[in-house]
Order: sequence, then C-alpha cells, then structure tokens
Amino acid sequence: MSAYKYIRDAWRSPGEGLVRSLRTERLIKWRREPAVCPLEHPTRVNKARSLGYKAKPGIIVVRVRVIRGPMNVQRPRSGRRPKRMGIYGLTVNKSVRWIAEERAAKKFPNMNVLGSYWVASDGRYAWYEVILVDPSNPSVKADKDLCWIAQPAQRGRVYRGLTAAGKRARGL
Repeated sequence: MSAYKYIRDAWRSPGEGLVRSLRTERLIKWRREPAVCPLEHPTRVNKARSLGYKAKPGIIVVRVRVIRGPMNVQRPRSGRRPKRMGIYGLTVNKSVRWIAEERAAKKFPNMNVLGSYWVASDGRYAWYEVILVDPSNPSVKADKDLCWIAQPAQRGRVYRGLTAAGKRARGL
C-alpha cells in the first residue's frame, strides 16, 4: 500500500490511534495561534493532494479557526414573548467550512481558493485548512492542472459559491 492510503486510513477515525494523540497536542497549540495562520505544509497531505495541492511557488495552505454552532444573534432589547424573540432555532445558510474559506480569501486578497478540508474540532472551534493559489504566479500559469484558476472569471470564486463547500451549501 502507498503512504497516502495509510494516512487516509488513519484519518478515517480521527478519534482513535495516532491521530488522536497528535490532535490533543496540536489543539493546545492551535488555540493560541491567530484565527488565520499560514502553514509550511499541509497537515493532511493525501487530502490536500487530492484537492489539487502541489508543493510549488504560488500555492499556499492556510489553517483557519472558526467558531462552531449557530449565529450569535443579540437578544432583542424590548419585551416580547420568547417565541418572538428571534434567538432560538436560527441557523446560517453557509457551512462553517465555507465561512473558513471566505475568511482565508479575505486575509489573502490576491489568492484564489482552490479547496478546503477539515482538520480538527473541539467543543468551541473547528479548524479547516484552505488551499490558496496565486493566479499571477508564472509557475501556476504554466501548470496544465492549475492554469484554469488564473482566468479572470475565477476571481472571488469563494464569494460566489463556486468552491466545493459553496456548491454544497447552495444545493448543487
């Protein structure tokens, strides 16, 4: 079996085995890091490679921390019955993963989002790694697999729901 298959099998059940012991150490460190943190190499190499990641100039991986759960809506000031308060049962139409992609794109405005994948989560936060591509980089333009993302129509694709997370939230 290839190394990627062993990595994939280990990440199939992240709550047990080697991934669990690594995760507890990592989460202690990740909670103290900023919400959007660029990385040298992806945590899940097999998943990143399947989404189109290549270790070359013009492609970076960013880890994004997002608060889990429904929207934090402020309670109305004036009095009304609890049913009409409008604070219970409100959910966002966007997934947490899509929000993570948008925050990464906002932090790096010259990059396009290629894709993202789940890395870890605890009771409060969820961490996703987002793959970003610089469309103006010559190595990206010359790459036959990634040259499509350098087209002008792909600018801001995450905000229009054209990534995998965005299409899924839009029901496509």
